[in-house]
Amino acid sequence: MTDLAQTYRTSDSEEPSLPTPLPEPAASEIRLERVMGVLADPLRLTIVNRLLTSSEEYDHTCGWFGFDRPKSSLTHHFKALREAGVIRQRQHGLERRSRVRIEDLDERFPGLVELIADWQPADGEAV
Repeated sequence: MTDLAQTYRTSDSEEPSLPTPLPEPAASEIRLERVMGVLADPLRLTIVNRLLTSSEEYDHTCGWFGFDRPKSSLTHHFKALREAGVIRQRQHGLERRSRVRIEDLDERFPGLVELIADWQPADGEAV
């Protein structure tokens, strides 16, 4: 298995000064068909993979990824991931910062996080 980024080796409870998360489904309401549906998009799968394997901070803004996409398009993709229960987003001033809900996904779908972390884009696949 690919090693998770250092920032995923602590839990949310160890970061007491975080803003309240934006609306998201409870862990028990995360549905496999919704998760698989949002992860079917290569850009969204790349977002989650990079958060899991390359995070340099506790959470990241959409600009950290360096995608050559309009901000409105990225906002749509991050919202889809949040509404499916894959990521947690918090509002930090004017920024929304994202983090994968590892504990919730592992509880609901054991092995899924490892599959995402190990995923590599197909040769020549652009995101």
